[in-house]
This record gives sequence, structure tokens and C-alpha cells, in this order.
Amino acid sequence: MSSLVQNKEAVEKNKGIEKYTVSVSDKHLYRILKRFIDVIGAGLGIVLLLMVFIIVSIAIKVEDPKGPVFFSQKRIGKNGKTFMMYKFRSMVTDAEEKLAELLKQNETTGAMFKMKEDPRVTRIGRMIRKTSIDELPQLFNVLKGEMSLVGPRPPLPREVEVYTDHDKQRLLVTPGCTGLWQVSGRSNIGFEEMVELDLFYITNRSLQFDIKIILKTFLLLFGSKDAY
Repeated sequence: MSSLVQNKEAVEKNKGIEKYTVSVSDKHLYRILKRFIDVIGAGLGIVLLLMVFIIVSIAIKVEDPKGPVFFSQKRIGKNGKTFMMYKFRSMVTDAEEKLAELLKQNETTGAMFKMKEDPRVTRIGRMIRKTSIDELPQLFNVLKGEMSLVGPRPPLPREVEVYTDHDKQRLLVTPGCTGLWQVSGRSNIGFEEMVELDLFYITNRSLQFDIKIILKTFLLLFGSKDAY
């Protein structure tokens, strides 16, 4: 059994424990090496995937010439600090305005919104979401220090507004492009379990753990049934 699967099972045993408290004890060397890996990894990723950036940008423009290629959205980072997170645009340009009428069709639990057949998603959007290619521009957030390659998913302000004190422990560290939640089921996992996976990661962070998550994330590029 893989260590990631074992980690998930350990979290499931703790699921529902309201008073679980995260212990953040970053060692100085870990912080330095993690940032080094973030900068090198993000920089190499942008260079090596430059052709993918170009092809996806052209495809988005061909489908919707008047819409922007990139989509930026306010997210909540470490210690509640806000920043603008970048993605390839995978939805129609007025997606945010249409969200209110779709909230009642939410297919996940808690503060998140997920809808498998979201009508706002474009044809190109469905393709790049399936492979998580829409997330690649977040490598620029990593270079800026707003995100890390590995960490909890950065939440939306409206999500944080309904967080409990328990949930807010997710904000104790820098958010990531990928994390334990993403490689453990992603959209098939509810909000409460996502929180527990993130808190488990925060408590047990290490370079070895980060590298395992990064390596497993590469499998998403070949198409994940859990991404939408």
C-alpha cells in the first residue's frame, strides 16, 4: 500500500474530530529548501511547458476571440493574506455572474462549489480541466512567493467567510498548486475530508512528502477522472 493511501486512511480515521489542532513546526532548513525547489521547479516548468502555454492560449482565443486567455481571481493565502491567483480561462467570460443561479446545484459539501456538468465551462475548458492544464499559470504565483508547488488549495474569500476556527487552520501555511487533496480524489472528496487531508499534510510536511505529492501530480497530466 502506498504511503499516500495510508495517509488518506489515517485522515479518514480522524474525520469528524472537531478539536483536531494543527502543529506547524517548520524547520529553517526545510523552509529554505522548499522555497528553492519552488523557484527552480516553477521556473523550469514555465520554460519546458512554454509550447503548451502557447497552444492553449491560441485554442482559447480561437474559441472565444473576445475573451481573455488568462483568468485571475482573488484567493486567500497564508495567514489570511489575499492575492490574485492565475489560471487559463476555462469558463465563459461572465461565469462569476452566473454562479449565483447554480449554487443550488452544488455537488460537493461545505464551503466549496463543484458541479460536474457546469454549463459555464467552455469546450477547451473541459479539456484543460481534465488534465489540470488550466492550473499551469499558477507557476507564476509560485515564483512570486504567493503559492508553493505543494500546499493546501487557496480558498475563495466567500469560502473563508463560512470557515470554522477548525477550518481556518488550513491558512497557517502557504497554499499550493497541488496537494494531498488533489492526489487523493480531488472533486470526489467532500469539504470536510479535504480539510482533514490538508491539516494532516500541514502537520506532517517534509521534503520527502512534498516530492511524493509532486510525482503523483504528474499523473494528472494524462487525464484524471476526478478533475472537473
